[in-house]
Amino acid sequence: MQASRLVLWLFLSAMFARATEPLQLLPPIPTDEGVWLEWQGGDPGRAYTVQTRDTLRGGLWVAAPSSAPWPLLSNRWLDVRPADRPRFYRVLAVEPAERGKVLSVSDFGTYPAAQLNFMFQIAGIPVTATNDVAAYKLVYETLDPWGGRAQASGFMAIPQVTGRSWPLASYQHGTLAKKSEAPSANALGERLVGLAFAATGYLGVLPDYLGLGDSPGVPAYHHARAEGTAGVDMLRAVRTFCASRGVALNGQLFLIGYSHGGHATMALLRELETFHADEFTVTAAAPMAGAYDLSGVTTDDFLSPRPKPNPYYSALLLAALQDIYRLAPSLADLLAPPYHQTLPALLTGQHTGAEINAAMPADPRQVLRPEYLAAFTTDPDHPLRHALRDNDVFRWTPRSPLRMYHCAGDQDVPFANSQVAFAAFQTAGASQVQLVDLNPSADHGGCIVPSLLAAKAWFDSLRQ
Repeated sequence: MQASRLVLWLFLSAMFARATEPLQLLPPIPTDEGVWLEWQGGDPGRAYTVQTRDTLRGGLWVAAPSSAPWPLLSNRWLDVRPADRPRFYRVLAVEPAERGKVLSVSDFGTYPAAQLNFMFQIAGIPVTATNDVAAYKLVYETLDPWGGRAQASGFMAIPQVTGRSWPLASYQHGTLAKKSEAPSANALGERLVGLAFAATGYLGVLPDYLGLGDSPGVPAYHHARAEGTAGVDMLRAVRTFCASRGVALNGQLFLIGYSHGGHATMALLRELETFHADEFTVTAAAPMAGAYDLSGVTTDDFLSPRPKPNPYYSALLLAALQDIYRLAPSLADLLAPPYHQTLPALLTGQHTGAEINAAMPADPRQVLRPEYLAAFTTDPDHPLRHALRDNDVFRWTPRSPLRMYHCAGDQDVPFANSQVAFAAFQTAGASQVQLVDLNPSADHGGCIVPSLLAAKAWFDSLRQ
């Protein structure tokens, strides 16, 4: 065993494993390929997720990098990373999911083109419907943030034209705090974007994300892996539904999303290219105004004294990271009075962003316990920083045509997020990436429609 490689011998926690038989990690096996980790025991029929951290106590467990989709169906895993520092492991036994399995379908009926045009006009969407659109909600099986079986939902809009095959346009929605605001549950809102795509010759796909719509639990806000896996499995569910109804697809796939949807679009693109390139080919992707650099640009902005237009973004993110990474025994333990009593109940998916904003100061730093804020500010290895870094979405090399749309005047999601991602992609050798600033003076809201229209015009030029 290499001297620089340490292994933490653990039995699984019942909280994670839900297994009656514990697992036992075996001594790691160094090879020229890397270090093989193996385990034995556990209930039959389980799948496994490997997590790592770099310190024995106080560190943060994160999903280990892998070249294959997770969770694992075997009892061994190869760590190919350089052994440049001690590393500790644990393995979670999880209930395997039948990813993309359609659990239920709700038929919302058909929107006539005339009705769609009226809706688009009222909403200020400069798009003309050329066909009627049938709308559905799909509930499907996917993964939770630990790799176990979970339920998610989404909205689907299908053009009502015979004799045609359709490209998929997956739209990842922006920040939503309330479950019932999700596209599959809200007849207005961002569902209109999916309807607009379908009304003009695409099959619109809108995943709700984990924790929204019909998905239980706390919204997994900006958890990149959950955004990616839920998005992949929504595409699979849509493909299954279309095959069952005789709806033809032409093989093209377009990805688009704004704000939180920009981050989710980047996460979905990374998931597709890394693990599912043999199953899906992305024709083009347009992530817009996303917080791609959570651990850098977004953290620096949070720590600045600048009043934030929507401080509830920070609260939603903290609640999600606490739920997934267990930064403290409870969310309340991270919050200063009186927020430790007032905020947690507002962050469970039952309240709107406006309601959360009303309960927060403009400077979201004030909701954190002073000692926790001080440690987060000064400690580069703080667990919260590790959780944020685990959800950055720019440390990879995109292969698909990619245009990032963002306006420099954005006060909600700093433009530097896109600059950092663009520079990283260029350095990594990505040859089909562009950064487009459509209006340097536009703010977050003012950049939405121009970005959507520019991305759609680009997609239209590539559509078959």
